[in-house]
Amino acid sequence: MALTMLGMQEDQAAARPRTADPLHSEAAVVARVADLERRFGDPWDPANPLGHAAILAADERGLPQAEAEQLLDDFGLNAEFVPAALGGRLVRADTLARLLRPVFRRDQALGTGYGAFSALAGASVWAAGNRAQQRWAADLLLGGGRLAVSYRELAHGNAFLRDEFTLSGGSGGRVLSGTKRVIINADRARGLVIVCRSSHDPGSRSHSTLLLDRDALPADRVRDLERFPMVGMRGCRMTGLEFTDCPVPEDGLLGEEGHGVELALRSFAFTRGILPSMVLGGGDTALRTALRFAGSHGVGGRAVERNPQARRTLAGAFTDLLICDCLALVSTRAAGLGLGVTGVYAAATKYLLPILLHDAVHELSVLLGSSIYARDGEFGIFQKHVRDLPVTSLGRAGAAAALSTISPELSALARRSWLVDRPSNRALFQLRGELPTLDFRRLKAFAADDPLCAELVAAAESIEDGGAGESSAVLRPIGRHLVAELRRLREACAALAPLSRHSLANPHTYALADRYTLVLAAAACLGVWRHQQGGRDTFLAGSDWLVTALLRICTRLGIGTPAHAPGPEAEVFAELSRRFTQVSSFDLYDTPLAS
Repeated sequence: MALTMLGMQEDQAAARPRTADPLHSEAAVVARVADLERRFGDPWDPANPLGHAAILAADERGLPQAEAEQLLDDFGLNAEFVPAALGGRLVRADTLARLLRPVFRRDQALGTGYGAFSALAGASVWAAGNRAQQRWAADLLLGGGRLAVSYRELAHGNAFLRDEFTLSGGSGGRVLSGTKRVIINADRARGLVIVCRSSHDPGSRSHSTLLLDRDALPADRVRDLERFPMVGMRGCRMTGLEFTDCPVPEDGLLGEEGHGVELALRSFAFTRGILPSMVLGGGDTALRTALRFAGSHGVGGRAVERNPQARRTLAGAFTDLLICDCLALVSTRAAGLGLGVTGVYAAATKYLLPILLHDAVHELSVLLGSSIYARDGEFGIFQKHVRDLPVTSLGRAGAAAALSTISPELSALARRSWLVDRPSNRALFQLRGELPTLDFRRLKAFAADDPLCAELVAAAESIEDGGAGESSAVLRPIGRHLVAELRRLREACAALAPLSRHSLANPHTYALADRYTLVLAAAACLGVWRHQQGGRDTFLAGSDWLVTALLRICTRLGIGTPAHAPGPEAEVFAELSRRFTQVSSFDLYDTPLAS
């Protein structure tokens, strides 16, 4: 009842006329990002206690960087994970991701261990908790505490995470048992969000979710496990828990019994979008380090300005970051709009972004030569991000689970949406546009329609009509190829058996889902470009980056495209050089950084 009343209050607040709320405003978000940058200072200054040198030293010790955690305490970062209705500063998924990028840009272990997983754990509480549970979790975070989360690994995407907890007994006498080997911050978190098996019956209603106060559990029934050895993110506390017939309080159930998988999927509609978006900060640092190395050492004995291959590699990595950010933007803003397709877009983001970032960093590593092995010094931070980037995809459902979320939706989307819907949601592509306050109860994992694919068709039609100006001649055939790919996907996916076990997990449907994520990425780029026309960002409104991005996506799809002049790529490298010189971010926002 209390949760219902809270929802009514939030709905009434959302219906009121908008005012200059400092929490919602773009100026407030920019100011908080700038404040974080200022507090961290110049990462390249060896005397900075929060710079790369100190981060690398802490990483070698395998410990969290105490000074950085104190900085985030002083900043009150935990307030960013608590909904505004409960006294925090969380109002939108897209701005939360932007606020964490300065942290991930320095140290992904810090971003993941200090903040991201408290945000991920909190999503389940805000989505299904009653008023008392939400109040307790909010007070814990606002007081500087931590939440840890142990998801059931859907499809067991990561082999070493196959263990799970079991809940047995009846009402008033439930006990929790089992072992989970890897839970981030398990030994430092007072609040525990635990997904556990509560029934031996087959089907999706066999799991439930608990919210537990570690301090209220009997100490002899809970045991901390030793840290799990990791190659990457060594400063992130990855330990585990063992429960032995541990009594669970009567009010420990989060949401309804048997709804654990459903709640996890709803939470994933939020978490699978924000975490990859945050991780883009690590890709930014890897690219910045490669540029710094190329500028001071050259590549292959030549200055980077005289090495066409090096320039192509750098421009390509920059373009991949922009592609990633376009898809992340749409995913996080879909959560704010409460779209039914949010879970699908979030799963696509969770699946595709690690692939693009991994490949981009691998290509950049060639420029550094043997310096990629350096673990200290000016360029040691590159090697750390190489090790950290893959680990950020662990701890929750892996790539197979993300594809398993997409696959069941393909048949219905192909039949009722693709090449039928008209674009209706330009708010998806507005970098700084307002959104309603994020309502976790509205998060969905199942699609009703597909506005991104509708945008792809609309953008291609606009280009056919000359909407790209002088670039229309280059973009027209690319748009036609992408629409043809969507048409092929529709034909193949419409033939799938809707929601059958056969369509959920097999190489054929996974291959279709993989291609679909690339089509979504192309549509996101087209949408961002199309809705920047007439805006203040002349680079994003221009077509150079778009042509480069779409050609790279077409290459991954195996779509043959006409030969093009090197002009667009050269302009992309020029923009990259400008941002490097002026010290601004390599994402869509071109944010000033500390220097």
